[in-house]
Amino acid sequence: MIHIVFNEADIKVLEAAVQLDESLAGEVIQIKDDYAVGPIDNLYVGEGIAARREWWNGVLAGGDYQSKISTNEVDDYNTIAGLVGRMRREENEKIWIWAAQNKHDVSGYYWMLHYIKEFQGRVFILYLNNLPFINEKGNIFYPNWLHEIPAKEFLKAKKLAREVTLSEFEVDPDEWTRLATESKGVRILEGGKKLAQYEYDFYDAELTKVITPDWQKGSKVINHFYSKAKHTTGDAYLLWRLKVMIAQDMFDVQGKLDNMKDFEVKSKGN
Repeated sequence: MIHIVFNEADIKVLEAAVQLDESLAGEVIQIKDDYAVGPIDNLYVGEGIAARREWWNGVLAGGDYQSKISTNEVDDYNTIAGLVGRMRREENEKIWIWAAQNKHDVSGYYWMLHYIKEFQGRVFILYLNNLPFINEKGNIFYPNWLHEIPAKEFLKAKKLAREVTLSEFEVDPDEWTRLATESKGVRILEGGKKLAQYEYDFYDAELTKVITPDWQKGSKVINHFYSKAKHTTGDAYLLWRLKVMIAQDMFDVQGKLDNMKDFEVKSKGN
């Protein structure tokens, strides 16, 4: 059994669940890129792959995430090639895709379907869509992320595994292709597996709301965003958008515009 997850934090909790139930035994593999942001057109050919890599390099350049460019930390194409090769060699192997109800997991699911269609009948999904679980305090909650679920609760979740149908292998990639042709940069989950798309500046308005007349470090602005915004994304994307707005002279800034703790920002003219 090969378990697929889309967040680093999911690996630890799923591996803990495997320790509790031998029937879940198998390797846990992470799809690392965040396909809920950035260009997704032509991602299965060299031109589209290169365009996305170039976009990410621009987002990560300068500061906190610069090192991720040179280390090639994210290489889902190598990961998926290894997965496909293994599935072809080991005819009894199965894939279990674990996805919670969030745009990141759902986007990753859409991206990988293209590569595993040939294994229909051996691919299963556990989509924890609006399903209640019990947290460490014994209270019922509805998780948005897999790693929010206690390991022991995964034993209940495994019963939800179902085969990805032939129809899904036909229809879902078409939906992903439709989204790709819109050439927009932000995907938001509306419910089920339905993704809506918005322009690259989607988060700018909420970021602007937490800019005050007082100086705040870039890191503090981003932390305030997380505490107030309904829709969120990763630090790297938010830092990039903050720097874009500063470059457009929307805010006053002092310090080296590099790492998020190295500069301060406030509303214009205050």
